[in-house]
Amino acid sequence: MGGRKRGRGGNGTVAPQQGPQKPRGANGRALREPAIFAKANGSTSDPPPEKLTLAQARRGTPANRPVRVYADGIFDLFHSGHARALMQAKNLFPNTHLIVGVCSDELTHKYKGYTVMTEDERYDALRHCRYVDEVVRDAPWTLSPEFLRDHAIDFVAHDDIPYTSAGSEDVYKHIKEAGMFVATQRTEGISTSDLITRIVRDYDVYARRNLQRGYTARELNVGFINDKKYRLQNQVDKMKETVRTVEEKSMQLVYRVEEKSVDLIHKWEEKSREFIGSFLELFGPDGAWNAIQERSGRMLQALSPYSSPRGSPSSSPTRRRSLSPQSPTSSSSSPPSSVSTPSSPTSRRTKKGGASSRAAGAGTDRRPTRQHGGQSGKLYS
Repeated sequence: MGGRKRGRGGNGTVAPQQGPQKPRGANGRALREPAIFAKANGSTSDPPPEKLTLAQARRGTPANRPVRVYADGIFDLFHSGHARALMQAKNLFPNTHLIVGVCSDELTHKYKGYTVMTEDERYDALRHCRYVDEVVRDAPWTLSPEFLRDHAIDFVAHDDIPYTSAGSEDVYKHIKEAGMFVATQRTEGISTSDLITRIVRDYDVYARRNLQRGYTARELNVGFINDKKYRLQNQVDKMKETVRTVEEKSMQLVYRVEEKSVDLIHKWEEKSREFIGSFLELFGPDGAWNAIQERSGRMLQALSPYSSPRGSPSSSPTRRRSLSPQSPTSSSSSPPSSVSTPSSPTSRRTKKGGASSRAAGAGTDRRPTRQHGGQSGKLYS
């Protein structure tokens, strides 16, 4: 039975047999519709006319004669192990109508133990599995020939590990002997018992979880002391989470500030280089400012002629007139550039003496002339 697994491991892992995708059931019901419930007294359709063998079922049957496969179980806390087992049963034959029997709470509590889900919840969970075509409520723990005949069952699908229960070494022994048993494989690592073990092992964690979600201590069957302990632990966890969140936000803020500071430094360096380059272009040796000053100086010189300083001998008009030639004779006898040098005090005294001599006595012999500075001229007459 799909939900009657013993020990760990649930419903077995095997790669399911792959087959062509088919519409749900013999009547082609769409997947958006849940599976139907079987009638209490038997099959919902007319019984098939003849019994099928395993070879005939594997070869394929007409569309109006699907192979009716039955799989039963408890299916408490319906999980992937249950779904994989039903998928394998659905794909056993090319044309399969899968009937799933779900045992009631009474039988389950009697032979296996207390369930988490009620029988109605388990019925509804099976109806909404895509591989299921029909659900039998209050299915028997041991399959009788009458039950198989009433529901027109061709084959029974289950894993082939002997299932000891209800005083029998294997409740499927007579099905196997009749040639109606088809084995499926279990999914290891997942089962209802495993799920319950996880909850029991981490009971405090799940109790605190449900207290946080609004359940009361009475609903959780938690005592006063444990209630206060769990609530205190929840407050501590909240404080830790708050501190962790603040630390994460602080680190994010620090990272953002560092990124922005690096960007600002890069931008400042770029602007500084641009400013220095512009300054050098304007005020450097070959800059525009010097060119402007040079042009302005040339304009000022053009507007106001240059004048020599006052008292300069070269710029005096009188000096220029004295340098102009007076006669052709003088210009030919002496170089144009020669200039008379002023007489020394001794010469002046000589001149004065000569004058007096000339005044005192006339007819005196003439004295020979002497040249001064290479010039021919009479100093005395």
